Parts: sequence; C-alpha cells; structure tokens
Amino acid sequence: MNKAILQRILFWLVILGALVVGLLVAFWPRPKLVDVTTVQQRMLQIVVTEEGDTRIHDVYTLSAPITGHLRRIDYDVGDQVVAGETRIAEIEPVDAAFLDSRSEAQARAQLQAATSARALAEETVKQAEAELEFADAELSRIQELRVQGTVSQRELDNAQRNFKTSRATLATAHAALQMKNFEMQQVQALLQSPTQNRPQAGQCECMTVIAPISGTVLNIHTRSEGVVSAGTPLIDIGDPRDVELVVELLSVDAVKVSPGMEVIIDNWGGDGTLKGQVTRVEPFGFTKYSALGIEEQRVNVIIDIVSPYEHWQRLGHGYQVDASIILWQQDEVLSVPITALFRQGKEWMLFVVEENRARLQPVTLGKKSERYAQILTGVSAGDVIVEYPSSQLTDEDRVVIRQP
Repeated sequence: MNKAILQRILFWLVILGALVVGLLVAFWPRPKLVDVTTVQQRMLQIVVTEEGDTRIHDVYTLSAPITGHLRRIDYDVGDQVVAGETRIAEIEPVDAAFLDSRSEAQARAQLQAATSARALAEETVKQAEAELEFADAELSRIQELRVQGTVSQRELDNAQRNFKTSRATLATAHAALQMKNFEMQQVQALLQSPTQNRPQAGQCECMTVIAPISGTVLNIHTRSEGVVSAGTPLIDIGDPRDVELVVELLSVDAVKVSPGMEVIIDNWGGDGTLKGQVTRVEPFGFTKYSALGIEEQRVNVIIDIVSPYEHWQRLGHGYQVDASIILWQQDEVLSVPITALFRQGKEWMLFVVEENRARLQPVTLGKKSERYAQILTGVSAGDVIVEYPSSQLTDEDRVVIRQP
C-alpha cells in the first residue's frame, strides 16, 4: 500500500472518530436540573376558606307607628343614639284631603241646613226662656195668694209643676242648641282647606319615635319630610360591637364544620389576622349561581370575632373578609408539599434524591391540606425529594440540584 492511500485512510478515520465522539457527547444522558425540598415535621392544618360578610347581629328597624306627616330626620349614618333618650323621628297628624266639587257642594248644603237648624234652636231657647219667666212669675203670685187663702193647694201644685216643666224645657232647648252648634262645626270642618290652621314647627302634639337601644345609625330608609303609612321603615340602629361574620360555604364543606371550630380572619383591611369561632351552622341550604353560571348549594355559617374589639373596631356592617375555618390541626406532622406528589396507577409517588440520582418512591398519605400532605409511610424526616417533578424525569435519572 502506497503512502498516499495510507494517508487518505488515516484522514477519513480521524474524521469518522471525531464524528463518533461528537455523537456520543451530543446524545450522552445529561443530569437533569431539579428543584428539591426536605421532608419535615411541621404543623398541618386542614382549612376551608371562603369570603364572608360582616353583619351586626341585632339590627333594629324603626318603623312609623301611625300614618301621618313625617318631619325630616336630621340624623346621619354613623351617629350615636341613646336608648330611651334619642328622639329619632316625629310624626304629625295627616293633613285633610281636598274635596271634589260634588262633595264640596254637598258640604255647603249641609252647612246651610245646620245654620238654619241652629237658628231654629236659638228661637226655641228664647221661647223656653219666656215660658220659664212666665211660669216663675205665676208661681210667685200663686204662692202669695195661697198664703192669703184665696187659691187652693191644687192650684199651687199646678203652678209649681208648670215652673219645673218650663225649666226642663229650657234645659232641653239649650242642649239642642249646643248639639246644633256642634253639627255646624262638623260641617265647617269638612269645608276647611288643608292649608288652613296647619300647626307650625314646635306647636304640634306629634307621635315621637324613641331609640330602643344605644348604638349607631346604620341606615336611613326615609329621611325627607312627607306622608308615611303605618309600618313604613324609617331607620336602622345597631350596636357596632355586636358584629359577626356570615360565610356561605358549599354544602359539601358545611357538613364538615361544627360550632366551636377556630377561624382565621384575613384580608379584612387591617394589620395581621383576627381570630374567630364558629357559633352556628344553619340547618338549611339555598341555591346560588357562581360567576361561571354553575348552580351551587350553599349554607350560611355564622362566626363570632373573638379578638379584642380595639383591633377590629373599624369593621362595620356589610364589610367583606376572608375566613379560614380550621377543620383539623396537629403539630409535628411528617409532611411534604403537594407539588412533590404524583399518581402512578393507584399509588402516590415521589422522587427521593440519593447520590445525585432520582429514585422513585411510593408513599402512603394521610391528611391533606391545600399545600402539604401527611406522609404515613415511604420517607423519613430529612429526606431530600424533588419538589416539582417533570414528566420526563424517570427512576434512577442523574440529577443536578438547582441553586437558589
């Protein structure tokens, strides 16, 4: 073999070797970059979290006790009231209604009839007075004659009877005249315009609505002056210290809640969190539609705030907060992040990092919260595990821990 052919063969062997080395380098398995965490003993809480609204437990709605003319309410929302002292509202008697033309004509005719009847009664009184005056004079004359023995006792008795009868007749005539005067006043009242003799401010004997409790004005239903019917809501009053939370839980979550459970109240607007306690789970549910239009069965859960009032005194009626009800809680629970777990068939699995390799490890789970799961068997405290395992990561793969 000549030298030229040998050099050509060596040249192509070098190129082939470089190509093989390049392919080996390109396709040789490289360690996979992973995020890791440590299996730890930590406090584990199982909570159900939902938005809730604050409300004052006892809200007193004051209503108009009678139909009448309401004077303007000068209070504003947030004003303080004192039980038995604060005058919330005053209601005047309602104004008379205007008469239509037919009713007015009838009333004027009745007035004329009443005027004539009164005139007749006045004349009857005059006649009775004259009869009484005559009977009195006659009785005096008969008494003098009886003393002289000129008339009999019977004539004296007749004179006394006539006097008493005339006196009774006069009293009857006066009573009839008074009755006719009242009838005339009644008809005149029908003809009186609603604008006449309306009482001025401070001159009316009004119905006064007094605050039943000491507290704060929460809402004013009717502020302006005007005619209101009996039972019309006027104002709401409540004690701002008597605040509770109403949380609408899904019915599947509400059955897990019982009175006495602790509650963490967050996102209420102030610093830190507040403590609460479940006081009541209402025994009936209601249908509500979510923002996506999904029909849901909800149940009201009532929560009392147990933190000192000074910490949350800015909370009022109808404020929105986040409430986390603690369903289960335990300290020193062996747990791992939920993000480290995945299913393989019917088993829960995770990757344990040992000697720079990811080894597949089945585990048995206990309680699960939103972030962590309790580990019953499979790993121990201090084991390093992959936190966000990729779908391309397999058993015994070489790994490199990502540095923070």
